[in-house]
Amino acid sequence: MHLNVIEFSLNISVAIIMLGMGLSLTIADFIRIKEEPRSVAIGLFNQLIMLPLIGLALILVLGLKEEYAVGLMLIAACPGGATSNLISNLAKGDIGLSVTLTAFSSVITVVTIPFIVNFALLKFMSTDTVVQLPYATIFLKILLITVVPVALGMFIRGYREAFAIRMEKPVKIASVVLMAAIIVGAVVTNREQLSTALPIIGPAVIGLNVLTMLLGFFSGKLLKLNLRQQVSISIECGIQNGSLALAIVGMALTQYKELALVPATYGVLMFGIGGLFAGYYARLVTVNEKKDHA
Repeated sequence: MHLNVIEFSLNISVAIIMLGMGLSLTIADFIRIKEEPRSVAIGLFNQLIMLPLIGLALILVLGLKEEYAVGLMLIAACPGGATSNLISNLAKGDIGLSVTLTAFSSVITVVTIPFIVNFALLKFMSTDTVVQLPYATIFLKILLITVVPVALGMFIRGYREAFAIRMEKPVKIASVVLMAAIIVGAVVTNREQLSTALPIIGPAVIGLNVLTMLLGFFSGKLLKLNLRQQVSISIECGIQNGSLALAIVGMALTQYKELALVPATYGVLMFGIGGLFAGYYARLVTVNEKKDHA
C-alpha cells in the first residue's frame, strides 16, 4: 500500500510538472520546426541519438554494475522537463527553442523509452532471455503523465489565455518545488544505499551531464546557430527529466531495487552542474550582447 501511495504521488507530481509546461506552450511553438528546422533538428538529434550513445560509452568505460548501467540508460532515454526550461531561462538561452525541444522530445520518448530500457536490460542484466516489459502499459502511463497534461495545459492556454498566463508562474514554482521534493524523497528513502553508491554513480552522472552539455553547445556553434540557441540546445541535451525516470522505475522496474539510485543521484547532481553552466552561459550571453551593442 505504501509503495502504491508513493508511486501515485510521483505520477501526479510529474503530471503537474508537465501541465505547467503546457501552460507556457502554444501551437506556434510546435510549428517552429518549419520556421527553424536546423536548430530543432540539431537539438533533437543530440538528445534522442547522441545522449543514449554517450550514456552507453560511459557505462562501458566506467564498467558500471548491471542495475546502475540500466539506470543511466533510462536517464539518457528521458526527455528534458521543467528544470531544463528553468535553467535555460536562467542561462539567458532561447526559451522558445528550449520549450519546443522539451515538448517534441516528451512526445517522441513516449515511444523510445521502453525500447532503450529493454535494450539496456538485455545487454547489462546478464540474461539471454528477452525481458518482457509491458510496453502497452508503459506507453499508456507515460502518455498519461506527460503528453496528456501538456495537451491540457495548451488547451487551457488556447481558450483561457489570461488565466494560463496568470497561473504560469505559480505552477512553474510548484513544479520546481515538486521536482525537488521527489528527488529529496528518493534520496531520503535510499540514503543508506546512496552513500555507498554515490562514489560509483557520481562520475557517470557528472560525465553524462557535462559531456552532453558540451556536445549541445559546440554542435550548435559548429553549425552556426546563434549563442542563445547554442545555450538552449546545451541545456536541453544535458538536463533530463529525473522525476519521469523515477516514475518509470515505479511503474515497471520495481524488481530491480538499485535502479532508482541512479535517477535519485542524477536529480541531486544535475541542479549543481546545471547551475554552474547556467551562470557561465548567462555571463557569456551578456558579454556577447554588450559587444553587439557597442
